Amino acid sequence: MDCAACAAKVKGAVERLPGVQEVDVTIMSERLRLTIDAERTPPEQVEATVRAVGYGIHPRPAPGAMLPSASSSDHVNADEPETGRPWWRTDKGHLMLMTGALLAAAWVIELVAPPDFARFAFIAATLHGVLPVGRRALASLRSGMPFTIEMLMTIAALGALAIDASEEAALVLFLFAVGEVLEGVAANKARDGIRSLARLVPKTALIEEDGETREVAAASLAIGQIVLVRPGDRIPADGDVVEGASGVDESPVTGESVPRLKEPGDSVFAGSINAEAALRVRVTRAAEDNTISRVIKLVEEAETARAPTERFIDRFSRIYMPAVVGVAILVAVVPPLLAGAPWETWIYRGLALLLIGCPCALVISVPASIASALSSGARRGLLMKGGAVIEVAARTTAVVFDKTGTLTAGRPRITEIVPFGGTEKAVLSLAAAIETGSSHPLALAILERAKADGVTALPSTGAKALAGRGAEAFVGGETVAVGSPRYADERGVLEAAAREAIARLEADGKTVVAVFRPGKLVGVIALRDEPREDAADAVRQLKALGISSTMLTGDNARTAAAISGGLGMSYRAELMPEDKVAAIREMTAAERVMMVGDGINDAPALATASVGVAMGSGTDVALETAQAAILRNRVTDVAALIRLARAAMGNIRQNIAIALGLKAVFLVTTVLGITGLWIAILADTGATVLVTLNALRLLVFDPEERA
Repeated sequence: MDCAACAAKVKGAVERLPGVQEVDVTIMSERLRLTIDAERTPPEQVEATVRAVGYGIHPRPAPGAMLPSASSSDHVNADEPETGRPWWRTDKGHLMLMTGALLAAAWVIELVAPPDFARFAFIAATLHGVLPVGRRALASLRSGMPFTIEMLMTIAALGALAIDASEEAALVLFLFAVGEVLEGVAANKARDGIRSLARLVPKTALIEEDGETREVAAASLAIGQIVLVRPGDRIPADGDVVEGASGVDESPVTGESVPRLKEPGDSVFAGSINAEAALRVRVTRAAEDNTISRVIKLVEEAETARAPTERFIDRFSRIYMPAVVGVAILVAVVPPLLAGAPWETWIYRGLALLLIGCPCALVISVPASIASALSSGARRGLLMKGGAVIEVAARTTAVVFDKTGTLTAGRPRITEIVPFGGTEKAVLSLAAAIETGSSHPLALAILERAKADGVTALPSTGAKALAGRGAEAFVGGETVAVGSPRYADERGVLEAAAREAIARLEADGKTVVAVFRPGKLVGVIALRDEPREDAADAVRQLKALGISSTMLTGDNARTAAAISGGLGMSYRAELMPEDKVAAIREMTAAERVMMVGDGINDAPALATASVGVAMGSGTDVALETAQAAILRNRVTDVAALIRLARAAMGNIRQNIAIALGLKAVFLVTTVLGITGLWIAILADTGATVLVTLNALRLLVFDPEERA
């Protein structure tokens, strides 16, 4: 499929079949998805219907499999995007070259032979060009779609022959064929961004089993298997390093240009490149669920999340084509009937108007820009789930950040332990007992410090998280907890000395947790999580874009003030998850709010905001809930995401102006007799090519600020 009209024809033909519902056809990913009652309409009939209107169709391949090439498939015909061959070897290319050759030959005959010979040569060129177009027009007509570009072209060409304008008829069909080829080339170029993602993951992998290494298909790797990645190899699966240390180039996946050192315990992405030394990696995700597959899935499914502008254009185009056809009929018959004007002149002008009636350029103007923006963003680690997200992100006026793991690195370190009635080791041992098995950043910091100090965690059972408060477990016959000072105060375990120590630590910008038994405080632990290096620059960039920044955190007000003050942003502190949701609801009443977070407790806030953005290192829950994601974990990428969205919306407005502007100009000049059939075809295929090429500019757009 080369343009939106192609998708409309496929959808229109299929959705008329009995037992078929929820038909979704996407242009850039070339996918047909539907719900079908196989007893009323078997799948074979759906395939036959698609082929009848001029398109090829194949089952969706399994992960890691390749689509059949155009040269080997029995199902390829005129309108299938034949990505396996250069344009001059495709059916569309053959049609253009043969029609052009016949047209050139007719011009030569016109110079050296009597006029009748030239006229027959132009008629031959016209018939050669119109036959495949007419077949597709009739197929669409049988499917209940009379208003297609093929039908308009067929009527215009045959009408031109009837009024003895065979030379222009042949020229129009040649220009139409040229436009079709250019549309195909441009559409395939737009798809290359998505295809290039799929090519990042290697086809094979070296698996280690029973001390031996053997080569297997990367798509067959199972979770838990160990693969060997040699220097220079692409990593075949998402996984964790179990042996070796090497710099890994993650730029193919995240766009991050500087290789990152990977050591045992570090995670790696499928498709990234091992630069230095051999690594042994334990597979943690199946092929269909690795980072690259998830990105491709997001980009493909994003086409179904259509922008409001795109939905409006679709509704407008359904009215536009019949309206222009009606005007063309009136132009052809009214002046001769009412004013005695020459029939040939006004029929000619009416035929020219028919060619302006196809809304291809207008309909493709939005999805082409969105597809290019999504592809460009995906290559830079900026993911957005569809045109609707792009449109809302472009209008963002306020950005709200979670603190831990978003504005900060999410790797806090214990800076001080203050015991009350015991030793530091006793406080650490009890805290480690509660936090064993937890993945929360503060819990990991406690466990890391216990391991470094050689402190053994006490035996515990029934550990559970307390949202916004901390965690608790059953230790030594009683329930003990690690929680915020506020939670400890609610449980009545804070004395004056403890309050004073907590105030001192928080004044230094540290996060404090209390370790306590029923009715007794064991001690407090102070941790420090430094802001990311680029956090202050991100806030500055957002301010330059006219966007305010606010930090929402469950941490205490003193720590929040210390961190936000250094970053130059406002804050709200001591918030439970439900408080964050309430704060965002309050803000969205007056502004368009983007929420950026990474944790499970951020998921409700991400869903509440106008646009939710998950940091790439965040939890799966956050990534699934958010409408966008930042894979590189750079706070400055929030501003880059907004710049990309704004550039996409600007590109869409340019495309709509090109499409409507060209058609409006040629509509007037055609009625006035200034332009004819061959110029009119440029108002359609020419405009389609122009808006597609304009959309392709987004593929090279760099959303990063260059200081």
